[in-house]
Amino acid sequence: MINRNTLAYIQLMRPANLISAVADILAGFAIGGGIIRLTFSPTIIEISRPHHLLALTLSSIGLYAGGVILNDVFDAEIDKVERPERAIPSGRASIVGASILAISMFLIAYTLAFYVSPLSGIIAISISIMAVLYDKIGKHTAWGPINMGACRGLNLLLAMFCDYSNWYLMILPIVYIASITLISKGEVHGLNKTNYYWAFLGYSIVMVTLFMIGNSRKIAYWEFIPFLLFWAYMVISKLFKAYQTNLSKDIMIAVKTGVISLIILNASIGAIYGGFYWGSAIIILLPISLFLAKKFAVT
Repeated sequence: MINRNTLAYIQLMRPANLISAVADILAGFAIGGGIIRLTFSPTIIEISRPHHLLALTLSSIGLYAGGVILNDVFDAEIDKVERPERAIPSGRASIVGASILAISMFLIAYTLAFYVSPLSGIIAISISIMAVLYDKIGKHTAWGPINMGACRGLNLLLAMFCDYSNWYLMILPIVYIASITLISKGEVHGLNKTNYYWAFLGYSIVMVTLFMIGNSRKIAYWEFIPFLLFWAYMVISKLFKAYQTNLSKDIMIAVKTGVISLIILNASIGAIYGGFYWGSAIIILLPISLFLAKKFAVT
């Protein structure tokens, strides 16, 4: 049985969200050419450098965990008023303890990334810098959504260690996460209807871009379209509901769905670059994330 204090620190790490960080790595790995479909059978795949893939997966988890923990550290005073049930304002976790845990997560993440390559290590450090910048300053500024999106974009780039030639695809999660962040601006008090239009535009850009990429790569539609349509339905339906009601609870659901649906988006990317079965391997993470989302807060 996990004791009350230990559980509080686990809650700080947003376990359901950590699964989406894993999905980032699996998608980026496919973009970088780490998944090779054997010529004698399109249904059999070969994974290049699996030990490095594992190292960067664990590194990404550490980076995400460190970032979200510090988010609660910096928001401790605000959360006393807006979210007193959270781990730090409720007294179940201390600011010092949370800070030590976050720094430890970052250091472990750096070590694993540098094990892969110096460039991977530099990207990992860049992710943590962008995360801390968002936690401390970015979330309160107009460029905050881009800042948050950059963290995810760099996380996708981190996994392209086999081949960085498609580095520009890191723009897709930047646009997507920026859209979710815009929606989250009103998740406590509502009243953010203008941001819904921008979020819908962002979602549309990502969807059309991925369709065009899949089409240009001459991938059979059945391999990636199901993932793409599933993702579009999940995020747009919740966004539309939030737009209709503009209630805090519906906005929070739209944000929560957007974060968790990043797994489906990554499955779409994985299917385009690694085939249907690699996309399916990524989407298996979805029920795990949904299960954890019932036990731990996502936002």
